[in-house]
Amino acid sequence: MTNPGTTRVAFGPNIKFLLAGIFFGILLVKAEVISWFRIQEMFRLQSFHMYGVIGSAVATGMVSLWLIRKFKIRTLDGEPVVVPAKKFTWGNVYGGLLFGFGWALTGACPGPLFAQIGTGASVVIVTLLSAIAGTWCYGRVRDKLPH
Repeated sequence: MTNPGTTRVAFGPNIKFLLAGIFFGILLVKAEVISWFRIQEMFRLQSFHMYGVIGSAVATGMVSLWLIRKFKIRTLDGEPVVVPAKKFTWGNVYGGLLFGFGWALTGACPGPLFAQIGTGASVVIVTLLSAIAGTWCYGRVRDKLPH
């Protein structure tokens, strides 16, 4: 029996997200994009591998958004897909630089963190906890930052 005021989350409808995440993690491992050495090669301009992966992801996103807008594709629930217009702010530049420095230093960005941990690189837990702490700090000072 559940307590009044509590909600139960059904696991069944969310299994697709778990399976998609597992598939994505396997894809990241097989493509070697979670490799610290590949990431260092990219930042040292020694290899095209990561630039090719990132470039193909950007191209796929551009084509996908174009198709979504052109054919007015809806979500699986029938809702229209809305991509709001973005306004340039210098905060995005500063945030991107901070993100890039962190990526270069740790050899990890938020997506592959879990795949790296899943491959047994337990030291990446420090990076995960640091990312969580950074997100918490941002939430605390967000109103004082330029947006």
